[in-house]
Amino acid sequence: MAKITAAQVKELREKTSVGMMDAKKALVAADGDMEKAIDVLREKGVAKAAKKSDRVAAEGLAQIAVNGNVAVVVEVNSETDFVSSNDKFQALVNTIATAIAANKPADVDAALALDVDGETIQEKITGLTAIIGEKLTLRRFKLIEKTDSQVFGSYLHNGGAIAAVTLLEGADEATARDVAMHVAAINPRYVSRHDVPQSVLDHETQVLTEETKNEGKPENIVPKIVEGRLNKFLSEISLADQEFVKDPDQTVAQFVASKGGRLVDFVRYEVGEGIEKQEDNFVEEVMSQIKD
Repeated sequence: MAKITAAQVKELREKTSVGMMDAKKALVAADGDMEKAIDVLREKGVAKAAKKSDRVAAEGLAQIAVNGNVAVVVEVNSETDFVSSNDKFQALVNTIATAIAANKPADVDAALALDVDGETIQEKITGLTAIIGEKLTLRRFKLIEKTDSQVFGSYLHNGGAIAAVTLLEGADEATARDVAMHVAAINPRYVSRHDVPQSVLDHETQVLTEETKNEGKPENIVPKIVEGRLNKFLSEISLADQEFVKDPDQTVAQFVASKGGRLVDFVRYEVGEGIEKQEDNFVEEVMSQIKD
């Protein structure tokens, strides 16, 4: 049996808003597996927040660049948030995004090898690292290509903390930008419910079935309740089905259709999402220095 640490219990409590003992029991039942522990709590009807919220830890900026029919979203990380307001760092991020949009590299390694004004992007990052004194990293990028009949919409939140690009068939750039603002704010996972992988549907159905059964609902109505809850789940994670943030009386798909368009694709980057950050304990740090 895996040893359950206090840090694991704390993380599970933050993700589900349950009590300490419930969190610990779930981790024990799941043999320390965080995702399984969340499912255990959901099935018992204990978890108040079923959605896993990645701990945003790394600092830096996300940026968008468009070159003709190509758009790119990039994320460049730094160690502290102070660097995000540094003019040289902002210029570097812009240079990286522009170069990637123009050259369409296959991956991060290829992007780092791109030549810009006689220096590779990697050399530019290394050079600014020496000046700023912090480790700088091109973490990721995503390219989107469009046809002449399609339009991009882009939106940067808080100077680059979140970047969103949308692709629409028809409509106009203003509509696409409104959808990009929605994507930045609401964080959908898929364009439509038809894009949700079967494995995700199967997993959610299983969890919802156990949760419903454990609520003591009659066996004969469990499938109908699960169907309703699954439909709600799909409407929450699918961009097309979400209530449009600027007009909750219509879905995003309906809003776009009213402008003569159709949703095609989107990309959303939030700086640091999915990266665990080391939490410094100031008291322990001071005590360790005293002992030394």
